[in-house]
Amino acid sequence: MNLDFLPPELVTFLGAGFWHGAIIFLRVSAMVAMLPAFGEQYVPARVKLAIAVAFTFVVAPAIPLLPAPSGPVAYAGLAVSEAIVGLALGVAIRMFVHALQTAGTIAAQSTSLAQVLGGIGAEPMPAVGAVLLISGLALAVMLGVHVRAAEFMIYSYDMFPVGEFPDASSLSNWGVHRVSRAFSLAFALAAPFLIGALIYNLTLGVINRAMPQLMVAFVGAPVVTLGALAILMVASPVILEVWSMALLSFFANPGEGMQ
Repeated sequence: MNLDFLPPELVTFLGAGFWHGAIIFLRVSAMVAMLPAFGEQYVPARVKLAIAVAFTFVVAPAIPLLPAPSGPVAYAGLAVSEAIVGLALGVAIRMFVHALQTAGTIAAQSTSLAQVLGGIGAEPMPAVGAVLLISGLALAVMLGVHVRAAEFMIYSYDMFPVGEFPDASSLSNWGVHRVSRAFSLAFALAAPFLIGALIYNLTLGVINRAMPQLMVAFVGAPVVTLGALAILMVASPVILEVWSMALLSFFANPGEGMQ
């Protein structure tokens, strides 16, 4: 396209703005691919691309103008480093989704609901995990996870400057901390089901010792299923509240655990 009719200053500014947006898009697109709700496997790739472009337009004005790469090799290096950083940031947020899925799996296994119904995701998932997952994603969107994610993207340029590979030691410590927090959160979310399963099994053991001729498994199977559904109905608001508070706490201090 011939741009001779434009002032040279404007042409230079447009070129710098293009490279500025292109560099930011590298990190943002990798992060969007892992975001809850926006990066799910059932979301079409074109929709994810549009979301990444929208996030780029939001983040780019908040970042100081980045210089254009000196050549294809320099841009390739930026592509690798920014993709690694974006994936690391996205995985850190994605761990909260895995916490919900793990909590649902623990709850289903402990209450004999692991094979009931199906899941909403591409991977097989117990019904309890599917209910918690879709509820958590809806709640995250209602709480403005896209706004928090945009703020996190802007803050990430202070944590990981452009063009610099993240320190392996700090990144590994941060990753281990996020994984450990995700599993501890999953166990805490599934605690009501574990307590209910413990009480059920103790009661079933006492009944079996008192009445050995009674087939307690056939009597107890409907009870544990009904009890698990009752616990899910009563405890799911508290579970989602605890999960959402943990998610918002992460956005308030995303660098926790990084040394």
